[in-house]
Amino acid sequence: MTSHFEPARGRLNGTGPIAVIDIGSNSVRLVVYERVARTPTMLFNEKVLAGLGRGIAATGRLSDSSVDIALQALVRFRALIDHVKVETIHVIATAAARDADNGAEFVQRVEEVVGAPVRILDGSEEAHYSALGVIAGFWRPRGIVGDMGGGSLELVEIAGKTAKKGRTFPLGGLRLQEQSGGKIAKAQKIADEELSGFTWPVMARGERTFYAVGGTWRSLGRLHLEQQEYPLHVMHNYEVPADEAIAFCRSIAVPNLEGLAGSDRISKQRRPLVPFGAVVLERVLQSMNADRVVFSATGVREGLLHEHLAPEMQAADPVIEAARELAELRARSPRHAEELIGWTDELFEHLEMEETENERRLRHAACLLSDIGWRAHPDYRGEQSLNIISNAAFVGLDHAGRAYLAAAVFYRHQGLGEGKLSPVIRQLFTDRLRYRAKVLGAALRVASLLSASMEGILPQVQIRSTKDGIELELPENLAAFDGERLRRRFDQLAKTIGSSADIRIAQDA
Repeated sequence: MTSHFEPARGRLNGTGPIAVIDIGSNSVRLVVYERVARTPTMLFNEKVLAGLGRGIAATGRLSDSSVDIALQALVRFRALIDHVKVETIHVIATAAARDADNGAEFVQRVEEVVGAPVRILDGSEEAHYSALGVIAGFWRPRGIVGDMGGGSLELVEIAGKTAKKGRTFPLGGLRLQEQSGGKIAKAQKIADEELSGFTWPVMARGERTFYAVGGTWRSLGRLHLEQQEYPLHVMHNYEVPADEAIAFCRSIAVPNLEGLAGSDRISKQRRPLVPFGAVVLERVLQSMNADRVVFSATGVREGLLHEHLAPEMQAADPVIEAARELAELRARSPRHAEELIGWTDELFEHLEMEETENERRLRHAACLLSDIGWRAHPDYRGEQSLNIISNAAFVGLDHAGRAYLAAAVFYRHQGLGEGKLSPVIRQLFTDRLRYRAKVLGAALRVASLLSASMEGILPQVQIRSTKDGIELELPENLAAFDGERLRRRFDQLAKTIGSSADIRIAQDA
């Protein structure tokens, strides 16, 4: 008996699964992505902390035990790759494999197990792909990317879509722990010595953002988030002012994080390295005179995939593309979601609502996400949509923007009352974004009732401003779509903006 697997309807297929095996100094990881996309979605993600970089500083070699752990993990990864029917495999190795005397021998064994060539990244390549990962994961980033692995630290300047040539330093967590003998004070001296010869780029005040990449720094950020009782447990684009981050790094430079609140949220295997990550981060932020540190969930792997995209796909907005994918998978009518963009463009123009470029792109994304919760019970569509958007693996927006998207779609389903809106969301966005989310939510409520959230109606409907307020004009062939409930919702939109409303039927000439 044979089995036949058809493409799942809950997945976007076409280019087939893509796998990246990342052999680092601390972890060996397999990530399988759904397909080639501007914002690739993970199908599967597993790591094994093999500690390949442990002991290299003293012996110059990968230890037999670490090699065995890594190869055992790779045997499993190869089986998973076959089971998932991966079409493309990328295998990369970083500091441990390139620095160890027996690195070439290990790489040969990896290739035999995996059945694919291994690309050993040198320091500048690792910096390059880390920078591309941040470029892929943020909206017009500007600053310095730092990727701290187990064996090395890479620093590279970025501006928008451009990454400059990077530098690599022997300041990985495992290496620093061993070279310092586990002594924090000695680790600080080593970090100072290694960074002393680096010429930091000249950047204007407000542009000196440090993008922290790598598992050790994400764990550090997670600990700060827990201690601050931050309302949203999403690490990507989690931002901390530099002076606060420096003070925090000093406070957690404690061996194994012993006795620190929230340390139980960090894996036992990662805890010994976080204090050394704190040492390096403190020194970096001080040396570059940073304004802020922002934690990134995207790095070398995402940068590698980003480089393989067509130029027009690289240039696409990651938030819009991710929202479009969710609309394709979850909306009653993805075409209606697209129509909402043009319809609200016209509305906001007539309302003369000033928007920044970022606010406009967020509004467009909210339109695409407006109907992703329709399969839930009507009483919970807003809550479900809010939860999906709040915790989705979005990139390219900050936490305030995420709150705006969640609130706008919540208002669209639940109404404009503040009482039911999550206090988490209220803490995250500004008054300006709250008002715009409410106006958009009111507009989406009009559009959904007018069209039953199906395509074809909105392009025929005109919105204009009048001396008395705003007016919705229905063509004569859509006169039957008028009704008391629609008028109430349009009145609600008008009241939200402090205006009055009218619906009229156009007479055919």
